[in-house]
Amino acid sequence: MNKLIRTGIITVIILSLFVLPGCKSGGEKQKKIEPVTQKDVQKIKEDISKAEKMFNALPSPLESAMLIKTAGASFDRRYLNPIENVKLYTTTRSQALNLGIYTCDLSFASLYDQTQLIIDYMNAAKKMADGLGILDAINQETISRLEENINNKEVIMEIISETFMNSNSYLADNDQAAVAAIVLTGGWIEGLYIATQLVDLNNFNGNKLVATIIDQKLSIDILINLLESNKGNPAVDELISQVNKLKAVFDKINIQTTPIKTEIDPATNVTILKSKVTTDMSVETFKELTAVVKEIRDSFVK
Repeated sequence: MNKLIRTGIITVIILSLFVLPGCKSGGEKQKKIEPVTQKDVQKIKEDISKAEKMFNALPSPLESAMLIKTAGASFDRRYLNPIENVKLYTTTRSQALNLGIYTCDLSFASLYDQTQLIIDYMNAAKKMADGLGILDAINQETISRLEENINNKEVIMEIISETFMNSNSYLADNDQAAVAAIVLTGGWIEGLYIATQLVDLNNFNGNKLVATIIDQKLSIDILINLLESNKGNPAVDELISQVNKLKAVFDKINIQTTPIKTEIDPATNVTILKSKVTTDMSVETFKELTAVVKEIRDSFVK
């Protein structure tokens, strides 16, 4: 049985593309306002901290695309969600999922200098954001700035990060954490879908892209926790069931880590936490993972 076996040293860096969810106060005049105790304040702080960590620990659509590019994969537009599909998405669930998906596709196109696709997918993402009422996240000024800097990859990536952050900031500040979680799920699944589709099974052992896919085993529990913190929403409950099906496949992949050791970088005098990681995945498990990811993703874009 062929397996990809990977041994290496990992250092974890969390890139924060999400802002702290906002809190609102107030109520009906007829209701008695109970005094807020120190215990209440502490509970609120703990809930906010937990939510923030879950959002920040997951790769954003841009980060997912960067992982694919870094692994050496080639660009193939066949695996992007066609922009013509925007007319299909009329519900909050479908618009939220495809805001994440189109943002991931936009990120993927931008990293491979697909200038026309960058504009097309930014417009597709704008339609999803507009449908969700996030009118200021992607406005005409954003589109114009993108067109003016179409050959400047650094500015384009900055614009993508800003628009995604603005979208999630708006949703969090308007008590729509469940919708924000759905957006993030759409982007995460799209990144995983593109990655699995780009793997060449004739070059499986030692494949850097497969190693990147294995790493997502570390993300899926965080994604499930994020969704479960918003359960009770029918759209979220359906996603929990789908993502748990994917987790069952990821659980077949072995990841072993040694105890974390601290090292001092002599050049910078900075303390670095390191752990040796060994992972393996058979071709059969990879094929099963690819099939489940495709099934979930197909249900998002149809």
